[in-house]
Amino acid sequence: MSIAPDKLAIVLTGAMAVAAGVVALALPAVSSQAATTTLCNSQTLAASGGAYTIQNNEWGSSAPECISTDGNADFTVANSSISNSTSGAPGGYPSMYKGCHWGACTSNSGFPIQVSNLHPGTVTSSWNTSQPGGGNAYDVAYDIWFNQAPTTNGQPNGAELMIWLNHNGSVQPFGSQVASNVSIGGRGYDVWFGNQGWNTISYTMTSPATSVSNLDIDQLVADAVGRGYVQNSWYLIDVEAGFELWQGGAGLATTSFTVSTGGSSPSPSPSPTSQSPSPSPSPTQTGSANCSVTYSLVNSWQGGFQGQTVVKNTGSSAINGWTLAWTFPGDQKITQLWNGFYTQSGEAVRVTNASYNAAIPPGGTVAVGFTGTFTSNDTSPTAFTLNGTSCH
Repeated sequence: MSIAPDKLAIVLTGAMAVAAGVVALALPAVSSQAATTTLCNSQTLAASGGAYTIQNNEWGSSAPECISTDGNADFTVANSSISNSTSGAPGGYPSMYKGCHWGACTSNSGFPIQVSNLHPGTVTSSWNTSQPGGGNAYDVAYDIWFNQAPTTNGQPNGAELMIWLNHNGSVQPFGSQVASNVSIGGRGYDVWFGNQGWNTISYTMTSPATSVSNLDIDQLVADAVGRGYVQNSWYLIDVEAGFELWQGGAGLATTSFTVSTGGSSPSPSPSPTSQSPSPSPSPTQTGSANCSVTYSLVNSWQGGFQGQTVVKNTGSSAINGWTLAWTFPGDQKITQLWNGFYTQSGEAVRVTNASYNAAIPPGGTVAVGFTGTFTSNDTSPTAFTLNGTSCH
C-alpha cells in the first residue's frame, strides 16, 4: 500500500479493495488467431492455462482505465485517465497473481505455504516490465499476502509485504521508514512499516529496476519475520505483481511473469526473540556523535502499546555488536521484544543485538520492536545510550 508523505491515514490497498468483485471474467471472442482481451474496471482473466490470473483491479477511481493481454503471463495498461492526488490512495492496481486472492485461486499454485516451511529457494519469481516516465505517477511493486489461517475468502488478516522495484512521481510506501541500506539477496533495500488493521511491510530497492530474475522472496520474508512483522505460524497465500496507479500509467507493461514454488534444503530464518540471551560479538564503543535513535509509539490501546526504536550508525565505521539502553518516563513494562534480547529493571530497559543484526554499517539502521503494558503513563523516552555512550 502506498501513500504520499503527508497522508499517513488508513487507506485501503489496491490489492484488497476488490474483495467484492474480484471474480468477474471478461472472456475473449473465439478466434483462429491469438486474441487480445481488454479488461476494464475490476475484470479478471485466467492466463497461461489457469496458472495465473490477470486483474485490472481499478478500485479507487471511476476514470476510464483498461489493460490488454493476449492470455499469456503478460499485460499492458492500454489506457488510463486516472488522476488521483499523490497525497491519497491510488486509483487501481492492474496486476497478475499466483495463489489465492480473496478466495479466487489459480490452478496448482503450490500455495498456501506456512511461513515456518519457507527457506531459501522455496518461492522465487522473475518479472520483466516496461516503464514509461513523463508525468505519470505510479509504483512497480510486488504485493504478497499472508493469512493467519491457510485460506480466506476475504481480506487476509496477517500481513501485506510489498517489494518496490521502482516508482515514478511523488509517491512512497505506506507507514514510515524503519531501516535503510539493508542488504538482502545481494540487493539493497529501504524498509517501511505501518499497520492499517494488518501489518504492511514495504521493501524499496535502492537501485531501481525494470526486471528481476529468480528473486528469492523467502529471504525478504525472513527479514520481515526477524523484525516481528510476519509470524512463522502464518501462511503465504499469494504473490502478485503490478502497478499502483495514481496518475496516468498508459504504456506500463508486464512482458513476462513467473512464480515458482520449488525449494532446496531448509535453513532456519530469524524469528522474534525473547529475554533469553545468546552469544554475540563484543560491542564496539561508539561516541555520542556516531549514532542516533528514533523512538516511535506504533500503536496503543487501553493498558497496552506497541513501540519501536530505530538505531542509525551515523559514524564512518561499522558498529560490531551493540547494547541499547533507555529508561521509560512512564510505567511501561515490555512483554515481548523482537530483533534483540532484553532485560528490564523497573523502568530501565537494556537491549542487546540478535545474531543476525549485530553489525550496523555506516549509514545503516536496525529496528527493535516490542509490545508492552502500562498502568497510567506511556510517555515516550527521549534519552538513549548505545554501548554505554549517549546516542541522540
